[in-house]
Amino acid sequence: MRTQIALSFLALVAGSAMAKLPPLSDEAKAKAAETAARTAWTDKAAAYKLCQSMDRVAATYLERTRAAGKPVQPVATPPCTDPGPFSYAPKPIEAAGAHSPPETASSPPSTTKPAAAGPKP
Repeated sequence: MRTQIALSFLALVAGSAMAKLPPLSDEAKAKAAETAARTAWTDKAAAYKLCQSMDRVAATYLERTRAAGKPVQPVATPPCTDPGPFSYAPKPIEAAGAHSPPETASSPPSTTKPAAAGPKP
């Protein structure tokens, strides 16, 4: 009895989990795009700060090692790149009909007539 109740409950939960959600509004899509851009910028800013701290640690290590009289060869690394302040410019919305042909089609898109008549290999 308990297993039947548990199985029916799981089937009910699984069925509701598979329900289709309504499509997002344009406003929600724009907000999601801005959030994604902000997250990407935050990741770049964090990588920049990490790079700066690693450079400071490496400089301190080199200084202390050289002061101890040990030979040290610094490893060349790429410079840290500052991502700059966050700026988000949404993509412009295309005008209606941007993907429509300029005039009405006068023939079907595919015909049985060959495109080019040439010798067959």
